[in-house]
Amino acid sequence: MGALVEIRDVSKIYNPGENEVRALDHVNVTIDEGEFVAIIGQSGSGKSTLMNMLGCLDVPTSGEYILHGQNVSELSDNELSDIRNREIGFIFQGFNLIPNLTALENVELPLIYRGVGKTKRVKLSETALAKVGLEHRMDHKPSEMSGGQQQRVAIARAIAQAPPVILADEPTGNLDSHSTQEILAILRELHDEGRTVILITHDNEIAAQAKRVIKIKDGCIESDSGREA
Repeated sequence: MGALVEIRDVSKIYNPGENEVRALDHVNVTIDEGEFVAIIGQSGSGKSTLMNMLGCLDVPTSGEYILHGQNVSELSDNELSDIRNREIGFIFQGFNLIPNLTALENVELPLIYRGVGKTKRVKLSETALAKVGLEHRMDHKPSEMSGGQQQRVAIARAIAQAPPVILADEPTGNLDSHSTQEILAILRELHDEGRTVILITHDNEIAAQAKRVIKIKDGCIESDSGREA
């Protein structure tokens, strides 16, 4: 498996000058295709900035970010948006579902933005919901579901068009222990199928589910359990 994500000597500086904040300080990270990686750090460690960089939601002050062989460090906002749509499936702590849409419609929404035709869109969405065990809840709205079910809808939305990278930001942060185990089991299953899963967390127990753990502190990589052979 080749490198899918390459962060090369990346720094992110806010308020350059006397009161500057180095959210990332000369960070180097390589993640291969098919890895399951947890990035762990406490609040203020730089992990959220790193996640934004990995997700093409932000660009570095210096250094390079190579995603799938393309240098995305200097792309325009529109180009970054295209990359996000094509390459990355996001799972957020807050679910980010549209309240007045059904589960199926929520999963369909990003596919509409990607220009996927109606028939294919519905099929992809139904398949993704079935994959997370919600084939019988497709017509339910978020208010009619538990937190765990809502997060499973969010996962279905992220994986519907099989993006190369699944980026999960504190995906169990709002869930009880039972739902947390369900979500982690789905992420492990996605990894077993060959997806690259990047899990952002502050919780050591959650991070331990991954095959590799990268610890970030004060904007620097403190430790990295190593790339898979």
